[in-house]
Amino acid sequence: MPSPGEPVGHHGKVNADQVATLRALLAPTGWLDRTAAFAHALRRSARTPNGLLIFGPAQDEPWHITAHLAEESRLADLPELAPTLVRWAPAPGAPAHLSVGLDRLASATPGETLLVVSGGLAPAALLERVHDVRRAGATVFALDQDDPELDQLAHESLQVSPGTAPISFDAAQHLVSSAVTVDATPVRFSIASPAGSRPAGRPTAATEHSLRARLARLLDAMSGTPSD
Repeated sequence: MPSPGEPVGHHGKVNADQVATLRALLAPTGWLDRTAAFAHALRRSARTPNGLLIFGPAQDEPWHITAHLAEESRLADLPELAPTLVRWAPAPGAPAHLSVGLDRLASATPGETLLVVSGGLAPAALLERVHDVRRAGATVFALDQDDPELDQLAHESLQVSPGTAPISFDAAQHLVSSAVTVDATPVRFSIASPAGSRPAGRPTAATEHSLRARLARLLDAMSGTPSD
């Protein structure tokens, strides 16, 4: 995976291929619709250049999804989707794109959008700042792992509940960032079936087992976990 400040470059190509495979595998689960709906709502909200703010916990700043959103924005020529990563304590002399501090949240205005990405329960300090941004009139989106307090503050939220969602939190971020520049017209994905196979419908037990196994292998590859 790229490090903070590193262009997506080759990593973006690999992730694009993985995301395409992930889309095919997730077609029967409903998660493509959920992540696409969230991404399309984010696109509709982000209409102001430099007005899409990305924020997360101090110990896990969401630089990864920020890098991918920046790449998608550039490739699609949609400057209003170019994200600004808001950091808790930027290091002195950090590059411009890594030097935006909490003052940017304090200056948020109506018409701007805040995307909060948090893999754990948001701390009180984060919730307070999100509350202030919402009170200033900005639209708040939350991508989390089932955080009721954060979701209550958000206008739109996507919960990736551990243990029940068929995808990891990291994979959900890939799906959202890859869908945000796609036309909002609903697209139905399907897995091609061999001739003579069962017609499309509810997956059989064997199909579901195969799907889970394939998803597990792909998610291991995306996270860098060695396969058995």
